[in-house]
Amino acid sequence: MLPVRPTLRVLREDLGIPLPSVQYSLNDLDHPLLVKARAQFIDDGAAHERINAIDDQVLLKVKVQRWRGAVWVDEPQPWLVAAGTRKEGSPDDFYAGLERQATAARARFNAANLAALRGHTYVGDLLPTEDDHTRYQLEQGLRFRSEMVRTVQDLTAGSLRDGHEHAADYPTFRLGILTRADEGYETYVAVRITGTVPDELVAVILRIVPGCDPETWWPEASLPARQLMPAEQAWSTFMDPKAAAQLLDCADEDAAR
Repeated sequence: MLPVRPTLRVLREDLGIPLPSVQYSLNDLDHPLLVKARAQFIDDGAAHERINAIDDQVLLKVKVQRWRGAVWVDEPQPWLVAAGTRKEGSPDDFYAGLERQATAARARFNAANLAALRGHTYVGDLLPTEDDHTRYQLEQGLRFRSEMVRTVQDLTAGSLRDGHEHAADYPTFRLGILTRADEGYETYVAVRITGTVPDELVAVILRIVPGCDPETWWPEASLPARQLMPAEQAWSTFMDPKAAAQLLDCADEDAAR
């Protein structure tokens, strides 16, 4: 199961946490309730206590210190959809308040819609919205790009060292990078992709190969010493020798740490 993630509404209204840059994952926010929720739901087989007063959705309790929360699980992503604190002498006042809120929401929904809801509560307004899913997708896209940058740099540096292709496997494709350096000349670079990959991702990969002009990549029908297989596609260009030397120096420094 993925880490418990707060909705944008919970951050703004319940926890009072300013929305961080999209470069920062909401899955990693350091708040006592979020830390507890992530730890509590990390084990798929762990038992959880249901909020019995809520009958239109299954909401689960999470408690730490004075904080109380409600988690809704949309496999494989659990969401913190409501949060608050208990008051002295009233251990479950947050959950009682959540029930009152959900009962009132049901009454408003039934008054505005011909098809009345069954049961006693309605928490649909607390569940993740399109904005929550859009934020998650943006975070995932940025994280994937950052990981791809590191992978491309590692593959390129590895091939610069030994002249052989270095490759990495992804769920739907295999990425390989081959470099050939001749002393006094530019360094030849080839990028090979085997499998299914969208054109936009190919463009991203070619843009992030270090030391190469993104406008100079040329599609290839073959790689050094062999023709391409039917499921393969490849591009080549030349790398600036200074950039190649700098990439190797940075890789050596990282390895020495």
